[in-house]
Amino acid sequence: MRTRLPRALGALAFYLLILVVFVYLVFPFYWAIVSSLKSPQELFQTPVTYWPTHPRWQNYLDVFTMQPFGRNLLNSAIVAGTTTLISLLVGSFAAYALGRFRFFGKRPVYYAILSVSMFPQISVLGGMYVLIKTLGLYNTWWALIFSYMIFTLPFTVWVLTSFVREIPLELEEAAYVDGATPLQTLFKVLLPLMAPGLVTSGLLAFIGAWNEFLFALTFTVDDRARTVPVAIAFFSGASQYELPWAQIMAASVIVTVPLIVLVLVFQQRIIAGLTAGAVKG
Repeated sequence: MRTRLPRALGALAFYLLILVVFVYLVFPFYWAIVSSLKSPQELFQTPVTYWPTHPRWQNYLDVFTMQPFGRNLLNSAIVAGTTTLISLLVGSFAAYALGRFRFFGKRPVYYAILSVSMFPQISVLGGMYVLIKTLGLYNTWWALIFSYMIFTLPFTVWVLTSFVREIPLELEEAAYVDGATPLQTLFKVLLPLMAPGLVTSGLLAFIGAWNEFLFALTFTVDDRARTVPVAIAFFSGASQYELPWAQIMAASVIVTVPLIVLVLVFQQRIIAGLTAGAVKG
């Protein structure tokens, strides 16, 4: 009896802690949904209501009619998707070279790639601005894609290199015996086995590019290339002192839901990708 009581209390404390963490993480998104369905008067009324009596779905329509939000969503999808695809393609080649081949300066190159992600965005902002203006890419999708590669590519190389090192070398040797070239071995043998790493790095690269704000604010000037984080920041009301908070919350929900769906769909592969190389057999 004496041993069961401490175990029960420990289990109760553990589940209470999980409940607190769950509420802490989920409540902001729940409150964004609630706020997106309220009228401007309900947003600031007292006492606070935790669900609107008459949900105002018109707020979601206003997001697209009052602002060119559809164009901003298209910009974000193209920029984030292209950044992810290029990161996976380049990262796969780099990971294959770093994980399998021996060459002079291999370790310094690997650490140099990882060290790029240690610099804050603001430290490279000035140089990136001059470079993008010189290349004539300002206010285009390619300006954002080019700049986003700074933080998506190092993480992609890091994750995929761990996967390449975990794949048995005998599989490659068998492919070489059958007459496969190094590129055929990469695309037909290694990449299918690297699926968890590809999904993990690709999804996290997509989320990072989708949510990025500083580069998008600096390298765009209008809605031709402006992405959704900057577009939401530029939402305006009747005056500079009156912001459409309900529409801002609705836009935030629209932007967040696709990411939540992607994470839930690929959660098992994400966990497998993040834990690659953690356990040695």
